[in-house]
Amino acid sequence: MGTATVVGGGVIGLTCALELARAGHTVTVLSADPVEDTTSAVAAAIWFPYAAAPIAPVLRWSAESATTFAELAADPAAGVAMRTGNVLERTAADRWWEPAVTGLTEVPAAELPDGVVSAARVTVPVVDMVIYLSWLAAQCRTAGVRVTRRHVTDLAEVDGDVVVVAAGLRSGALVGDDTLAPLRGQVVRLANPGLTDWLIDDDNPAGMTYVVPRFTDVVCGGTADLGAFDTAVDPDVERAILARARALVPALADAPILSRAVGLRPTRPQVRLEVLPGARRVICCYGHGGAGVTMSWGCAREVARLAG
Repeated sequence: MGTATVVGGGVIGLTCALELARAGHTVTVLSADPVEDTTSAVAAAIWFPYAAAPIAPVLRWSAESATTFAELAADPAAGVAMRTGNVLERTAADRWWEPAVTGLTEVPAAELPDGVVSAARVTVPVVDMVIYLSWLAAQCRTAGVRVTRRHVTDLAEVDGDVVVVAAGLRSGALVGDDTLAPLRGQVVRLANPGLTDWLIDDDNPAGMTYVVPRFTDVVCGGTADLGAFDTAVDPDVERAILARARALVPALADAPILSRAVGLRPTRPQVRLEVLPGARRVICCYGHGGAGVTMSWGCAREVARLAG
């Protein structure tokens, strides 16, 4: 095997680097930001293929990742837990993601909140990104991956027999792709009063809502502002998020705020995972929308296969 350089140090970049190293490549990661400052660190990181297309490969990558995360749930150091929760549906159900999960059941009508016509109950991985990103970085170090802080502006300046472009929103400028756009997401994290069940209510008329208990906190969201680059926390948006979350989960009424954050999901009409034409093998792996964690292992293994 030869040398491989991954541009991007978020969850996609680090997972690609780990899989490339496991396949025998000598791997370097070039990251503009420390891992704790990447968009990945903001993610609620519940397994769910949100804002990602096309359906067939997204399901394949997501299912492969779900299997790996289920295995990692046995390792306390990884920060992964298998948690059960409800996907609320306010119009006719579109469960295109169902083939990638097992054990789905219907929530009884008597248990549905007002305005909800149906709900699916399912167990999926929930990933505490503070713990998980540290674990993932440690796995990379153990595999011999070298991580360097560097803001890449031109792939011609990047060494390596194989180059993987996995830099989120920055990827487009590196390969001349103008189809990437940010999907701004704001969250607020509350102290966990003992919750384990999560909840997703994307069609809430007051705004998309999700409540994702991790180990010591609960991530409440959110927003999906397409084309917005502002990463400042909006206090009015935060108050609205908390009102929606607490209306659906009254146990959060007195939970204190621990932190808040904004992340820019890298969206694209389709996830781009392909080899570019040219003398050197350049592999694009970006545009995962709100499902970077959800697809990370499946996409990384495909990148390793494409690298040869």
